Amino acid sequence: MEFLTTKTGRRLAYVQTAGRGPGIVFLGGFMSDMSGTKALHLEAWCKEQGCAFLRFDYSGHGASSEVFTDGCVGDWAEDAQAAIEVLTQGKQILVGSSMGGWISMLMAQRLPDRLAGLVTIAAAPDFTEDGFWASFNEDTRRLLLQEGVVNIPSDYGDPYPITKRLIEDGRSHLVLRKPLSLPFPVRLLQGDEDVDVSVELANTLFSHIKGPDVQLRLLKGADHRFSTPKALALMEAAISDVIYATEH
Repeated sequence: MEFLTTKTGRRLAYVQTAGRGPGIVFLGGFMSDMSGTKALHLEAWCKEQGCAFLRFDYSGHGASSEVFTDGCVGDWAEDAQAAIEVLTQGKQILVGSSMGGWISMLMAQRLPDRLAGLVTIAAAPDFTEDGFWASFNEDTRRLLLQEGVVNIPSDYGDPYPITKRLIEDGRSHLVLRKPLSLPFPVRLLQGDEDVDVSVELANTLFSHIKGPDVQLRLLKGADHRFSTPKALALMEAAISDVIYATEH
């Protein structure tokens, strides 16, 4: 493990594997880290394929600096941009899981010349607004605005601390309210038993994206973790498909 110090002073933990291009960059989810099943599986697969690979922790996540509750989507997008710009060379395929799918779309807007394609796994664009804020009742919204943070239950361990800054900052980065052009191969992967990101949202995102090569692939029986052997195999196949499309 190594560390990248960004221009903002945040220290981002990362692990990088050398290989051929286009490189693969894994973008994790909300409150997750780079040691999850998908990231480690993808690292091993990239080594087998001889592909360059990068996984990292956003600030406030995993082994990186800062406190999670001080962060927001804008900060984590800055982290991703810094990691891609400083640590990689040439074209990259971004593999974004959940919130990482949203951040990958922000990278497509900020670094269009650096991207060869996108693969998203249960992408959760605009989840701070359409997921958290939209689900809060008036009492929860009032508490958030007064106290600056509310804790909501999570199926993945400790409660999620949702901050006022997270919600307000998220409104500056929404991608479903304006045109979203992705002029390269895009593969959206989604499980039909995902209770965090619905198939309906996946279809909305699929319809919203403007691009020459966009596919939505549904996996029956897969949940939000998308970490079963079948799910991981579909992730590999989608990346291989994007690599092939970039070379032909």
